[in-house]
Amino acid sequence: MTTEPRTFPPRPPRDVKAGYARQASCPSFFAQVVVDFEPWEEGVEFEVADTSGVPGRPAEWVSGLHEAFGSGVREELATLAPGTTVAVAVILRSVTVHEVDSNSLAFRHAGRLAVRNALVEAYGPPPRPRRERT
Repeated sequence: MTTEPRTFPPRPPRDVKAGYARQASCPSFFAQVVVDFEPWEEGVEFEVADTSGVPGRPAEWVSGLHEAFGSGVREELATLAPGTTVAVAVILRSVTVHEVDSNSLAFRHAGRLAVRNALVEAYGPPPRPRRERT
C-alpha cells in the first residue's frame, strides 16, 4: 500500500483544545491549552499570543510553560509518518493553569496532545486495527 505525500496542516485547524491532567496522587499535573495550527513555511514556527499570560504568576514561570509546550509540539511532530512535510505555525492562544499542579511536564504532554488533536481534525481519526476472527 502506498500513501501520498502530505503536508501538515493541509488547512488551518483552529481553536484546538488539549488538556493533560493527572491528579490521582502526588505529584499531580495539570495543563489546558487552546492552539491554532496555521499552514506556514516548511518547519515549525511557534508563537505565543498576548492572551496566554497567567495573572499573578511570574513571567519566567509562564515562559517555562510555553517552552515546555513548544517542546511537546515539536516532539510529536517529529513522530509523523515518513513523507509528511511539516510546514506549520503553532499559535498558543490561551493557557489554563492549576495553582499547584501545573508544571512544565504537564505542558509538554499538552503540546503532544494538541498535535494529536490537530491531526484528527486535519485527517480524521486513525484507522483502527482489524481484529482477526477465530
